Amino acid sequence: MRACHEPDVLTSTNNDLQPQGGSILPRIESSVLINCGVEKVFALARDIETFPQFMPDLKKVTILDRSPDGNRTISEFVGFIKQFKLTIRWIEEDEWDEKAKTCQFKLVKGDFKSYSGRWTFEPVNGGTRFTSVIDFEYDIPLIGPMIKALIAKLMKQNVDNMLHALKERAEKE
Repeated sequence: MRACHEPDVLTSTNNDLQPQGGSILPRIESSVLINCGVEKVFALARDIETFPQFMPDLKKVTILDRSPDGNRTISEFVGFIKQFKLTIRWIEEDEWDEKAKTCQFKLVKGDFKSYSGRWTFEPVNGGTRFTSVIDFEYDIPLIGPMIKALIAKLMKQNVDNMLHALKERAEKE
């Protein structure tokens, strides 16, 4: 028996370059409609330690620090880019806002040159629109624009896969 009503999928994605402090960074913007209430989806999204169980490109997530109220976390992520046979690591700080149903995150340190973004969870017709906006720069010395474009495409695919994996998990429970 499903805890949520049957799927009604609406996905939109955008991949632009956005100015950040005088430079241009790729921006990944993607959203998905999840047929579960916002409280459930928000709770599942906060449970980042379980992400590797249903997101194959993410190998490990470790919470390094958590505020007493649980709204601020410092987490270490280990991902794998199979196309390059490359393991990437980063530590990010997440600020969860229970009332606004958002999460702001930013890079503390790691393989990204810069990485920040925002997740929003909005109630829509009994379901939830989960939107992810990420600005990033992954700098590999001596690579050309073609490889940078491929990295941006892979980042976008990864964000889309993450949104759909969370949707599938939420609608299955």
